[in-house]
Amino acid sequence: MRPNRRTRSLVLVAAIAVTGLVLAACGNDSSSSATTTAAAGGSSSATPEKIVIGYQAIPNGDLVVKHNKWLEEAFPESTIEWKLFDSGGAVNEAVVAGSIDFGLAGSSPVSRGISDGIEYQVPWIHDVIGEAEALVVKSNITDIKGLKGKTIATPFASTAHFSLLAALEDAGVPESDVKIIDAEPDDIYAAWTRGDIDGAYVWNPNLAKIKSEGGKVLVDSKQLSEKGKTTYDLAVVRNEFAKQYPDAVTTWVEQQNRAVELYRSNPQQVAKDVGAELNIPPDEAAAQLKDLVFLTASEQVGKDYLGGGLATNLYASAQFNQKLGKIKQVRPESAYRDAVVATFAQKAAGG
Repeated sequence: MRPNRRTRSLVLVAAIAVTGLVLAACGNDSSSSATTTAAAGGSSSATPEKIVIGYQAIPNGDLVVKHNKWLEEAFPESTIEWKLFDSGGAVNEAVVAGSIDFGLAGSSPVSRGISDGIEYQVPWIHDVIGEAEALVVKSNITDIKGLKGKTIATPFASTAHFSLLAALEDAGVPESDVKIIDAEPDDIYAAWTRGDIDGAYVWNPNLAKIKSEGGKVLVDSKQLSEKGKTTYDLAVVRNEFAKQYPDAVTTWVEQQNRAVELYRSNPQQVAKDVGAELNIPPDEAAAQLKDLVFLTASEQVGKDYLGGGLATNLYASAQFNQKLGKIKQVRPESAYRDAVVATFAQKAAGG
């Protein structure tokens, strides 16, 4: 059984403390190690022996990079390992445990991670979430006020959970009036098919499955973004890894940028690649890709994204989560600014 949100939060806090002690005592027991040793107090451009990437089944450039083995090509001397995760909360836990170097997590779990003191940074925006995440319900529910007394599933601590709470607040519906349950995307779809839930706030590809089986969208993340509650799928990299292997992080970002540029020039090929990874037809993948906004490296370094806007968004997200009692503290705004790093995207853009 997957631990509930409160248990996971306690485990996460404890793990952060334990990880700090372990690192201080014997060095990082992570998946990556240098083929040459970095000088004390400095950084190294050495090639890691192993790079572990935590990914999710989300139709974006990460799957294109994985499918085409671009990282394997870019790091011929390194072992590349891909680990599948169900949610950003699980990715946070893996970073704390030192079991991954890079990960994909939504802006809400990243905001929580920064608030909890997780030692990672954001070098890349995988996508701006639009219609790819939505509140989908049974046909007899006509508006958000109709959720009172209903059972709605969402992965806790995810961008979908954040957006669900934002939608309820916007409609003036107390969270306590709705039975919100924690479930991973695949489990949400299974619960929908069994008739166990009245709706869900979830993302593609499971959102598309629910819609195809009669689910009705009440509100999506694009609409909430227009009300100031923008959400993103973000890349995170452990601070220690980024410090020791800055060139490797730049190379990783370059492959992600390559995927976005391929989508701009050949969306049909990207749809084939993503479809193969998600085991869906290319036309379905193409439809899901259109629900997300993809940005090139040169676009990301601007003031609206890695150049400032994203950090403001993460800080505001932390404040919102604290207001709703989902996190205990919000760190100074500078902590969120420091966690968003545009340097790697600038290099990938040729700057």
